[in-house]
Amino acid sequence: MLEVKKVITEQDTIAKELKKKIEEHTAKIGVIGLGYVGLPLAVEKGKVGFQVLGFEIDEQKVKNVNGGHNYIGDVKDEELKMLAEKGLLSATTDYARLAECDVVIICVPTPLTITRDPDISYMKSSATQIAKYLRPGQIVTLESTTYPGTTEEVIQPILEETGLKVGRDFFLAFSPERVDPGNKRFTTKNTSKVVGGVTPYCLEIACALYAQTIVNVVPVSSAAAAEMTKVFENTYRAINIALVNEMMLLCDKIGLDVWEIVEAAGTKPFGIQTFYPGPGVGGHCIPIDPFYLTWKAREYGFHTRFIELAGELNVEVSRYVADKVIQALNRQKKCLNGAKVLLLGVAYKKDIEDVRESPALIIMELLRKEGALISYHDPYIPHIEAHGGSTVRLDSIELTDEALRGADCILIATDHTVIDYDRVAAQSQLIVDTRNATRNVRDHREKIVKI
Repeated sequence: MLEVKKVITEQDTIAKELKKKIEEHTAKIGVIGLGYVGLPLAVEKGKVGFQVLGFEIDEQKVKNVNGGHNYIGDVKDEELKMLAEKGLLSATTDYARLAECDVVIICVPTPLTITRDPDISYMKSSATQIAKYLRPGQIVTLESTTYPGTTEEVIQPILEETGLKVGRDFFLAFSPERVDPGNKRFTTKNTSKVVGGVTPYCLEIACALYAQTIVNVVPVSSAAAAEMTKVFENTYRAINIALVNEMMLLCDKIGLDVWEIVEAAGTKPFGIQTFYPGPGVGGHCIPIDPFYLTWKAREYGFHTRFIELAGELNVEVSRYVADKVIQALNRQKKCLNGAKVLLLGVAYKKDIEDVRESPALIIMELLRKEGALISYHDPYIPHIEAHGGSTVRLDSIELTDEALRGADCILIATDHTVIDYDRVAAQSQLIVDTRNATRNVRDHREKIVKI
């Protein structure tokens, strides 16, 4: 493991003063983007005494933060309220206030374009805003997931157009977010933080910054190495999910229970890590990050066949689920056209309020195009807007016995733990379970079709 060498000397006044401010918690921290990554990070920094200023284009989020009103599940309501009341955390839409900050952390979205190419426009826009107010003695760190080379090839030139020099006047690093929404065991604080600096000074200062709030900081040799680490982590997950999804398709053909196979294989104490099948992949990372890697690989004339195949498989299983619903209805002598299909859960994974890239939205559209009458219940997602896979706006319905009995098919797309699946089984006509949520249901199993 790379060790951070203390290279800052007494003569390096700018670097020394910035590091001292960070270690004494007198540095002011700016966080650009107060979403699923930025707000938890801002709260962690505020909790140890840093004064944190969040930058947002969404005025409602700014009002919420300044009023102490939480809107992110992984942030504790009382902590945000306390920080806002003490003045340790505030938010603004005024990017001129970046000049006040000693530290600027970029936590903006990095989506894909319609052609599945990286969209780094939010990062470039953030860097442009920072450059307007950049001054000696600041450090800028990028946390948004991106392809290897972005920090040095895109962000650094924008900042150096000011005439200031990285590693001398200001400092620049990449440290990928590793947020796992809904994970109660691993949070921002106790998840190891990979850090790569553009220069040795950049690395030393960035590591000092993250060490104030994170248990274990992992330095790597460059910003590009840190960028590659992030996309590798999520590509690893995407490929293994694709593998278990392909096993699901094969088990269906053979007539085996894939859930039994996966759980039995998982008892081996070495050589395997358990991944579970499902209706597809969702969230901002796993469906997105591998495409950043495949896009960058093409620059070097390298074709990432393995990664691209995994992406195709994970999309294909959403179509498989739609077909499974059609087959299940057919066995009951019902046609999908005109059938009432009620989805349980539309969040991309259980017990969170995040619908980004959710496979449930894709499945809903596939079924709707074939004439199904779609409704959904999700205790965490009150509304679905006409984007992200959905072409119409829908509201979550109340999960009454009447709603369950009135549906021709219940499709469990997300296995929220607050739902009583025994009750669902008792009241429903037919269930297609994509998450093995009904594994402990003892009665009415004849109604249940598992993928």
